[in-house]
Amino acid sequence: MQILLIEPYFGGSHRAWAEGYAAFSGHDVTLVTLEARWWTWRMRGSSVTLARKVSDLAATGYRPDVVLVSDMTDVAALRWFLRGVIGQPPLAVYFHESQLTYPHSPQMGTDLSYGFLNWTSALAADAVFFNSPYHMDVFFTEVPRLLKGFPDHTHLDLVAEVEERSSVLPVGIDLSWTSAETSRAGVPLVLWNHRWEHDKDPETFADAVRAVAETHDFRLALAGDRFHSVPGVLDELAAGLSDRLEINAHLPTDEYREMVRRSDIVVSTALQEFFGVSVVEAIAAGARPVLPRRLSYPWLIPSDHHESLLYEAGHFTAALRRAIEDPIAPDGLSAAMTTFDWTVVGPRYDAALEAL
Repeated sequence: MQILLIEPYFGGSHRAWAEGYAAFSGHDVTLVTLEARWWTWRMRGSSVTLARKVSDLAATGYRPDVVLVSDMTDVAALRWFLRGVIGQPPLAVYFHESQLTYPHSPQMGTDLSYGFLNWTSALAADAVFFNSPYHMDVFFTEVPRLLKGFPDHTHLDLVAEVEERSSVLPVGIDLSWTSAETSRAGVPLVLWNHRWEHDKDPETFADAVRAVAETHDFRLALAGDRFHSVPGVLDELAAGLSDRLEINAHLPTDEYREMVRRSDIVVSTALQEFFGVSVVEAIAAGARPVLPRRLSYPWLIPSDHHESLLYEAGHFTAALRRAIEDPIAPDGLSAAMTTFDWTVVGPRYDAALEAL
């Protein structure tokens, strides 16, 4: 089967997802992509450019049996622009994230158009895949709220139809590199490996690290993607705790993986997280997680570890302190993450697209 995978934001976890499926699928997967920058412009304008790229591919004789499109574009427009170019193969949209609940920054304000694009993208697709049950639940809770805000002809009668053709496909992750044995001894290494953006709540993280540093010894690794606009709080944290800082950079893949294998504790203070690839990688490599009891995290962590590993709102500082005092991850936690490995997830994608 020929699968055309279209990724408008080909970087970070989106790129790893696209390349991972291409590598682990039992079918022929062809990628059409755009650079990972200016996400708001990708949402609004990438459908035109992507359709042109597919048209160039079709001119060579290529015809896909099914199309899989990531959410960072206007799928309804893309499907229109592709009319007559590759025939009419079934099309699925994959939601890595939704703009329906995005915690807007002061610079952006509130713009409902991106959430509405998510809705019309789902409406235009033959199948809708979400990366976690939490994400799917949020989507179908928030879409009616969005639509009820419009004056008439609100599409509410269509929500159930879209939900019927929706399902969960976890993000596949190549975890083969996490199995290397790494010595963990001495002062615990605390890892922040998230995007340096406001929706990951770096302020809460920085405040807690400063507070715990007054009474506990630990090392600190600041990793994750950095963009043209970076929250200054993490730079301030790095400057204030320079004597504890082991890493403060967006690392090349090999160096990043080595650092993850050496980390004792991985943390999150995210305000929005629909899956959590970087957290799964760190847990698979043996790190003890300190995660909020919300978002996608209760689904990632086996229920018998919720009490010890997930913290309630407002209790991150105390949870980080406890983890530094006892940085050993529970038995079996690392192995539990293999459910997200591409060797397990890839066949699920193949089956879903074959059925479509």
